[in-house]
Amino acid sequence: MLTVGLTGGIGAGKSEVSRLLASYGAVIVDADRIAREVVGPGTPGLAAVVAEFGPEILAPDGSLDRPRLGAVVFADEQRLAALNAIVHPLVRARSAELEAAAGPDAVVVNDVPLLAENGLAPLYDLVVVVDAADETRLDRLVRLRGMTAEDARARMAAQATREERLAVADLVIDNDGPLDALEPQVRELWAELRRRAAHGAGERGQE
Repeated sequence: MLTVGLTGGIGAGKSEVSRLLASYGAVIVDADRIAREVVGPGTPGLAAVVAEFGPEILAPDGSLDRPRLGAVVFADEQRLAALNAIVHPLVRARSAELEAAAGPDAVVVNDVPLLAENGLAPLYDLVVVVDAADETRLDRLVRLRGMTAEDARARMAAQATREERLAVADLVIDNDGPLDALEPQVRELWAELRRRAAHGAGERGQE
């Protein structure tokens, strides 16, 4: 098994890279999806979030009101840290379960938005960073996701800098251009991941 940490700043296109890798046969462990699961209705995770932030962060149906919680934590580093202290251990535990269930020859890609922020690079055989300029990411968030420029900048500022992510990268996907420039890079990445998986996972830092 080869374990890969895949990360990138918001708007960099990490999700598209993850989707393409899945289409080639990678086992995807999606930290964002798991993070939603572990604070679903009736979970201990949601109870812990409510205890920390109050019942006002609940929607009328009892689920987590994500926009309301996001408005709180992305404007306050201490509140964001408090949320992360609840959610991240739950996500790591569930991710470990999914990874353990993959086959011995699998390429397991852990889609982890906050990999650099939380010092998680040593957990994986190698780290792949999807990179795009800050200006490109801001444009995508405003134009494609409908965010205000202020909200987009706040989300970006809450994450690691571009330089901090690149510092932990073993391999980099340049997604500053159009989609048709991304797909060939991901095909090459998949071939490299399969090669490393076939030759053993312990190659990090040797190439």
